[in-house]
Amino acid sequence: MADIKYDILKELGVLSESAKGWKKELNLISWNGGTPKYDIRDWAPQHEKMGKGITLSKDEIKELYKILGKILEE
Repeated sequence: MADIKYDILKELGVLSESAKGWKKELNLISWNGGTPKYDIRDWAPQHEKMGKGITLSKDEIKELYKILGKILEE
């Protein structure tokens, strides 16, 4: 398996934290030197390990924002 390189450009917020200290975070990350994307995933306390997550482009995060707004209006 190839090494995955990442650069956390901006830590935007913590959504939750587990009893073991892992945090579900929203960050702006560049993966393998690519265009930065918004990323939601679990991280170990010092960002030394990560869980599975989802990456979203700026357009996708805008659509998610609209959908969440509709849900919260209900």
